[in-house]
Amino acid sequence: MADRGTRPTTVWSRPERGARGPAPERSRTQIAAAALALADAEGLAAVSMRALAQRLGTGPASLYRYVGSRDELLDLMADAVAGELDLSGATGGDWLDDLVGLAVQSRDAHVRHPWLADLNDRRGEVLGPHAIDYLDHALGILAPAPGTAGQKLEAIGLLGGLAVLFARRESAATPTGAPATGAPAARAAHLAAVAAEGRHPHLLAALTAAGAPPPADRDALFVRLLRRLLPAMLGQGEP
Repeated sequence: MADRGTRPTTVWSRPERGARGPAPERSRTQIAAAALALADAEGLAAVSMRALAQRLGTGPASLYRYVGSRDELLDLMADAVAGELDLSGATGGDWLDDLVGLAVQSRDAHVRHPWLADLNDRRGEVLGPHAIDYLDHALGILAPAPGTAGQKLEAIGLLGGLAVLFARRESAATPTGAPATGAPAARAAHLAAVAAEGRHPHLLAALTAAGAPPPADRDALFVRLLRRLLPAMLGQGEP
């Protein structure tokens, strides 16, 4: 275990309130919830100490009693999203079903909060209490699975990466009522027409062998990929 003096300093390294002074008017949980609502409504760039203070009906200086900087606020926000995941399910059942269910929850959280992936890209993931609970729960799910500890951590990382990828694709999907030029059927028809020209024989052979693509269903594709990739990463092969 790392020595106490070598641990990185985070907002959670300090008690939520000091031993002296007046009792706090707000909690970090309340501040994070207000910041999430602001980011969901106006985007991550809109989240500043001043804007959040206005939303809470207080002065910016008062927020520094709870968080030391905007970076610490962003860390609280990311961990608050991790706290939205339901980890109450017992482990020890079908590890693949349980892990896929956790991945679906993670993807849905990124869809609800599309700014989260950009936040983590820029700052890296600072693991707060809820994120650590998530990691421990995922490892508990994987306890009966094959594979080394390192492989299991890599599988959890893959799970998170695919969740972000699919959430981003869903956020970028063509809105209802917009022109259908980017719809899956139009893209598939374009690809088939290009392959039929004869200049891409490997693509033509693959499309011919695959036949008609299944109906576009991002949920089904997400689950299908996870059920193929996770066992393979853990040395079990395709189920």
